[in-house]
Amino acid sequence: MADSNAKPVSRFLRQVLELGPTIAFFLIYLQIRDDFFEVGGTEYSGFIVATLIFAPILLAAMGVLWMLTGRLSRIQILTAFMVIFFGGLTAWFNDERFFKMKTSIVYGCLAGILGIGLLQGRSYLAFVLAEVMPMQNEGWMILTRRLCMAFATLAVANEIIWRTMSTDLWIKIETFGFPVTLFVFLWAQIVALQSYMIDPDGDASDR
Repeated sequence: MADSNAKPVSRFLRQVLELGPTIAFFLIYLQIRDDFFEVGGTEYSGFIVATLIFAPILLAAMGVLWMLTGRLSRIQILTAFMVIFFGGLTAWFNDERFFKMKTSIVYGCLAGILGIGLLQGRSYLAFVLAEVMPMQNEGWMILTRRLCMAFATLAVANEIIWRTMSTDLWIKIETFGFPVTLFVFLWAQIVALQSYMIDPDGDASDR
């Protein structure tokens, strides 16, 4: 359910705060990907250093967003936790695989949460988004099933990509490929489910 206490903020500023840290990580990685840094007698690759820089940038952006809006979504909180946890494991074990598998776990968790709701005959998407996007329950169930499968597919795809392809290619897909794919998928679903939308006066569409 939408938070009625949330403060308004411009869409552009919100997008900068939500997408900026990921773009910053990508740009930092491009600058230092071939470098190695010695800290406390341990040598770290540019990827791991970029990962460590990414975490505070993400937390700072979330802090600003929270101060401006008064709220953070559960997905943002989950993502931040995963970045900090797996970023810490990456640095502790000096192993970039931990950070790469983070994406699989985030998508897998989202698929699992939606799947649990479906098993209960409920749509957790409707619980979160119903006030923003009014839709008949049947439409919410269809969208939830499809999005659950999409998240599961992205989780599997990430596992295949990071295990079989270069770090450079994985970062490009992680930064641009997955978000664009998810955006296009959601846009297509909203268009396809127009017949289930409820108009502003509360009446379901005739179709």
